[in-house]
Amino acid sequence: MENMDSTVIATSLPAIAIDIGTNPIALKLALTSYLVSLAIFIPLSGWMADKFGAKNIFRAAIAVFVIGSIACATSGSLGSFVVARFLQGMGGAMMTPVGRLVLVRSTPKSELVAAMSWLTVPALIGPLIGPPVGGFITTYFSWHWIFIINVPIGLLGIMLATKFLPESAAVETPRLDFAGLVLSGIGAAGIVFGISVMSLPALPPIYGVLTMLTGAVCIALYLWHARRTPNPLLALRLFNNQVFRTSVLGGSMFRLGIGAVPFLLPLMLQIAFGLNPFQSGMITFVTALGAMGMKFATSWIFRTFGFRRVLIFGSILAAGTIAIYGFFTPETSIALMMMLIFFGGLIRSMFFTGVNAFSYAEIPPEDMSKATPIVAVAQQLSVALGVALAGGVLELQTLIHDRPLDLADFHVAFFIVAAVSALASIAFMRLPADAGSAVSGHALIRPVTQEESETAKA
Repeated sequence: MENMDSTVIATSLPAIAIDIGTNPIALKLALTSYLVSLAIFIPLSGWMADKFGAKNIFRAAIAVFVIGSIACATSGSLGSFVVARFLQGMGGAMMTPVGRLVLVRSTPKSELVAAMSWLTVPALIGPLIGPPVGGFITTYFSWHWIFIINVPIGLLGIMLATKFLPESAAVETPRLDFAGLVLSGIGAAGIVFGISVMSLPALPPIYGVLTMLTGAVCIALYLWHARRTPNPLLALRLFNNQVFRTSVLGGSMFRLGIGAVPFLLPLMLQIAFGLNPFQSGMITFVTALGAMGMKFATSWIFRTFGFRRVLIFGSILAAGTIAIYGFFTPETSIALMMMLIFFGGLIRSMFFTGVNAFSYAEIPPEDMSKATPIVAVAQQLSVALGVALAGGVLELQTLIHDRPLDLADFHVAFFIVAAVSALASIAFMRLPADAGSAVSGHALIRPVTQEESETAKA
């Protein structure tokens, strides 16, 4: 529901703008307000889960998201719609991180890869099926149904969470790091808002630059604050662990490139190939099928080859699947394009599942609630940066050549984001061969010493 809703609105902006009496460019502030809300409240999610119980916060988050959806459907002006999207973001900020926290706390580490493979599917499917679903609903029904449909889905989610999720009692928590909340919230929101303004020009670019600078200053102040606070909101000490540090930094570098694909590929198919949004969506949808197909083999792959080897070669191979899109032309067979896009979905699904599980491989249970918001914030920032990178490359191409976008501009953009994604492999090369073996189940094969042999016989 959340992953699809965050992208489904993009297709319906013109229809919503006409209905509430504004223009589509101004309405892009609604996209930005949602991302800003996520950036502000995600850091709070771990503390809230500990304070009030993860299961309780997860259900409350779904309820807030549903209320925000109703507010979106009943909005009659730009201001009310932007506020409603911000309210939705508050629910979304708690929903995914806390849901992941419930999962990692209740799943044995040896089964974490299999569990994460299921959790990864909606994250990969949502951005791809959102635009065609949004276009279909808006064309044949009304844009209001994009949000109203969340009501029964959300109520069902609350019922299923109540029935199936394990009870999670509140635990003793330190006092809320309010200063850290303000600094991290302004810092992350400033960067996300700035990136969004520059990639979705609803405001003059100078606003984006100024807010990004403000965000960067607040992030620097938070780093200074966190080193001097006994219980900071985001526990940066977790970065002392090589596995956690590598999974966050390497995974972010990979997502920076991958985050651009749902933006670039439909845009290329529509602008350069002349397809309509529905035709484009039916081609790119096979990525979702690839993502679902890979989850059945992911556990075996990581158990057989180990995290280090799979993440190194997986990041390079996944980057290669992005570079291949840079060779697509209107003359390319649709069947061939769909086959290559399907294969890209397989590889990216494998990588996402692995790096998500790897993040928690060496995190003790008492620190799970501190690790989850860090992982979630890093994911949001890297995906936003990926869209900004892709948009920036396209914009630069038009300025250099002084003409509208054409196919060659998209090809260059795919090659650049593929190169950025491939850089993630360098981070994983520094890992020991047995990194995360408690989660992957991968056992190193080495010669048995004579002493071990004699001990075994005895």
